[in-house]
Amino acid sequence: MSWVYIDGKYYREEDAKISVFDHGFLYGDGVFEGIRAYDGRVFRLKEHVDRLYDSARAILLDIPISKEEMIERVLDCLRKNELEDAYIRLIVSRGKGDLGMDPSGSPKPSIIIIAKEWGALYGDLYEKGLNAVTVSVRRNSYETMPPGIKSLNYLNNILAKIEADVKGGDEAIILDVNGYIAEGTGDNIFIVKDGTIITPPTTTNLKGITRELAIVSAKDLGHEVKEIYFGIFELYTADEVFVTGTAAGIAPITKIDGRIIREGDPGEITKALMERFNDAIKDGTPIYHE
Repeated sequence: MSWVYIDGKYYREEDAKISVFDHGFLYGDGVFEGIRAYDGRVFRLKEHVDRLYDSARAILLDIPISKEEMIERVLDCLRKNELEDAYIRLIVSRGKGDLGMDPSGSPKPSIIIIAKEWGALYGDLYEKGLNAVTVSVRRNSYETMPPGIKSLNYLNNILAKIEADVKGGDEAIILDVNGYIAEGTGDNIFIVKDGTIITPPTTTNLKGITRELAIVSAKDLGHEVKEIYFGIFELYTADEVFVTGTAAGIAPITKIDGRIIREGDPGEITKALMERFNDAIKDGTPIYHE
């Protein structure tokens, strides 16, 4: 049994409800963050909250509390549920309105925080690597829906995940409308070629917080990092491929569309970045007072 925070009150999981007229439910009109806690510390909590407020600003959604208050409410929800290793879903929806799409009819945004016990997303695949597949679903273009907005409408990603499941892949690799590699269903993607680390610019994918950690860590380790567009050929012929994300952490990909990457096991650069990530999570915001 867990407790869910909704607009200032806690409800048992089975009693946690929102109105069917909430525009987050009706239209996907709202924003969210997925946040991880490891061993009693929340990973990059401030950065996640900053991104939440940026997403809200982009869609003219006025979050009714300060960032500092939001951080404390996330921590309080974890304490309420007595959690140390958890996944936190922080949601701000447009709130209850009518059946029209006009957001002005929803005067009060709703804040929801869900915290659940959570282990490694990919289980033992961190050691042997993911089997990924490219999919026919294309990432929404920047002109249609800027990927920097982490909105409640994830149908584009879900369609890609459905296709990956049908094809037997652990993860989907989504291309943009121009045929360049964009991202996974819930993570950013990197390739390594001749010691250089390459990742797509964030015009076609979410500005990931773990992505930024990987870039900084790679530079600290002396590697050149390029943020440039690349295609399927570069993906298939990479020396290493890995993905980064809050839920995933840093995970190697060792097979793509039947092509074996490297020798079918995680590369040395990927493993070094995984170690850096494991060190970084130890410096998170403490849930319980030290």
